[in-house]
Amino acid sequence: MIRVKELTRTYGDLTAVDRVSFEIGRGEVVGLLGHNGAGKTTILKMLTGYLEPTDGSIEIDGLDIGSEREAVQQRIGYLPENDPLYYEMTVIDYLDYAATLHGVPVAQRTDRIRDSIIQTELSSKVTDTIGTLSRGFCQRVGVAQAILHSPLVLLLDEPTNGLDPTQVQHMRELIRSLAEHATVILSSHILQEVQAICDRIIIIHNGQKVLDSTMEELLASKRLLVAIDAEPERALDLLNSIDGVAAVEPMAQQGPGHRYALDMGNFDDPAGTAPIVANQIAMEGWKLYALQPERHDLEKIFSEISVQDGR
Repeated sequence: MIRVKELTRTYGDLTAVDRVSFEIGRGEVVGLLGHNGAGKTTILKMLTGYLEPTDGSIEIDGLDIGSEREAVQQRIGYLPENDPLYYEMTVIDYLDYAATLHGVPVAQRTDRIRDSIIQTELSSKVTDTIGTLSRGFCQRVGVAQAILHSPLVLLLDEPTNGLDPTQVQHMRELIRSLAEHATVILSSHILQEVQAICDRIIIIHNGQKVLDSTMEELLASKRLLVAIDAEPERALDLLNSIDGVAAVEPMAQQGPGHRYALDMGNFDDPAGTAPIVANQIAMEGWKLYALQPERHDLEKIFSEISVQDGR
């Protein structure tokens, strides 16, 4: 659906985006994650055709944005970081105006506006002036204009920025529902939002792509965490002898018992070794306080990437 190759954007001596490449399949929900100023918004603007790349190529739905920009833009719905709203207009008038700009045929316009209002749960606000709405409802109006023309690709730039916890939850639910019909790229610097919504993460740092992984692969680990009442002098030899365990690392004590990390090496599913570990511990007569696969923390991964680059 989306193919980006060696995408670059410079402003004089400043390189805002530096040779970024990725591919996104139809129906994926991808988080574009990075600090403020990392280059996320610049990438989105180039994907919409609003900003021309200095170098590189963008292909969406088999169309090259350089030579078929208008056709590509017809396939894209875009919510900028700052809502493109006219605050003196009512919601219904604004959406009718936006539908005109999107080129929605007159015969379909009423149905498309109604559908976008229902999807974004704006029915109670259609006659309200946009300037009287809360930040959360303004964001919904912004999303409504982005989906009026039933786009194949939906680009959302910081969609939960400035929302309260209730509004954030509503926006998450809305994005999940929209993802049933469109490929979604969500740009954010808020880790919790990306983790809650996205199936895959691309991390941008200083204009470069530094990580591209599915959420499952990113958070998974090939280690088992175990807590038992046996100190290292007794436990290490036994744990190292268990089939599938490549290495054992004693960990800082938290709670009852002694904690160890069991590295499963090339085993794809550490949880599959858990019953064997539990059985060996039971045969030794040791108390088992905890046994679970280790989970990586997105915040930690993000921090480590930042530290490596001196941020």
